Amino acid sequence: MQVKAQAKFLRGSTRKARLVTRAIKGMPVEEAAAVLRFMPQYAAKDIARVLQSATANAENNHNLSAEDLIVFDAIADEGPTIKRFQPRAQGRAFPIHKPMTHITIVVADQEA
Repeated sequence: MQVKAQAKFLRGSTRKARLVTRAIKGMPVEEAAAVLRFMPQYAAKDIARVLQSATANAENNHNLSAEDLIVFDAIADEGPTIKRFQPRAQGRAFPIHKPMTHITIVVADQEA
């Protein structure tokens, strides 16, 4: 059985979040949570919250044990970009792009 959790419109670069999601893919849930706790990346905190949500969904909605779950898939997709402008000298304006990320984590029991 596969159970998923999503977090949308998180501020941060998708490319940087993918570094973290690739690191935990295929790990047992408890090991992945421990790895995320000590990762220096900013995105690791958000991904840890989504992983905790997916684990809670599996336990409460499908009666699966957290010890038997693995991270089946971890995806960081690109969200919309907030566009702003920074005033510069002589009437110029430089663009500022503030990216967003959608994170999806799928956990599955080890029989799947």
